[in-house]
Order: sequence, then C-alpha cells, then structure tokens
Amino acid sequence: MAVRRLNHAVLFVRDVRRSVAFYHQVFGFTVEHEIPGIAAFLRAQGSDNDHDLGLFALGPEAPGPQRDRVGLHHLAWEVGTLGELVETSELLDARGALTGSTDFLVAKSLHGVDPDGHEFEVLWRTPRSDWPAAEENQKPLPLDLRSAIDRWGPDLRTGAAAGTAT
Repeated sequence: MAVRRLNHAVLFVRDVRRSVAFYHQVFGFTVEHEIPGIAAFLRAQGSDNDHDLGLFALGPEAPGPQRDRVGLHHLAWEVGTLGELVETSELLDARGALTGSTDFLVAKSLHGVDPDGHEFEVLWRTPRSDWPAAEENQKPLPLDLRSAIDRWGPDLRTGAAAGTAT
C-alpha cells in the first residue's frame, strides 16, 4: 500500500458549535454536513475532499486531551504563503490560541490549541532549495517572521499550495 496523503482528521470535542466556529474563523473551514449538537464535517478552502475535519461532540463535562499520554500529539495545517502565516498568527493570538512558534528550517511554524485543548501546528514550508543539507545544523530556531518575509516575501507559494510533492 502506498499512502498518498492524510485525507481527513476526526476529533472528539465538547461542543460542536463552538469548535465549528473556531475552525471556521481561524482556518476558513466550511460546514459540509452537520448533525446538530452531535457532529459536523468541515472542508478546507480549495479542498476537493468531501470533508477534511470531522468533529464529534462528547458533552461539556468530557475530559480534554492530556500531555504525555498515548494519543494524538498534534495536527499540522499548511498555508501557502508567509502572508497567510502572519494572518493566522494574528487570528490565533487574538483568540488566545497561539502557544508558540518555531523555525524548523524546512518550515516556519506556529503552535496553538483549539477550544478543547487539541494541539495543532500551522506551517509554511520553506522552499526546498533552501533546506539545510543533511550535514548542516538542523536545530530548530526561534521563529522570526519578519526576516522570513524579507527573504522570501509575503506571497511566495511553496509546498502543496505551489503544486510540489508533499
């Protein structure tokens, strides 16, 4: 079997409506199908999937994700440009959902949590021609979005958004 890509993710949440609002406002997901109060299936802008994210309600008293336990660590969403990464940073910060940022050299990444505590990463992939060689230092650095924009500009499309292999 040759896996091509992750098709969709499904999360348990406390309140479907609250989670739909978050993923719509921050990531632009739209609801493709909803079972009110029980589940919602969302699609990302430009996606040809029937859904990219499923949300299933467990109720307001359900415990949240716990660190250092077996389970999902995080989801990673890729944006097409550094300008979109800056916009996402501002949206996450305004909602108190931005928890950090990292320059992984091959990607510029934001880290955050949704209303139920699910961790996620939002990244812009560095042009492959600028990735460090295997023998170079590949230690993650603090993210400096201003320097990245000065180098590549706010509108350079990379990764899947530019049609390169993922």
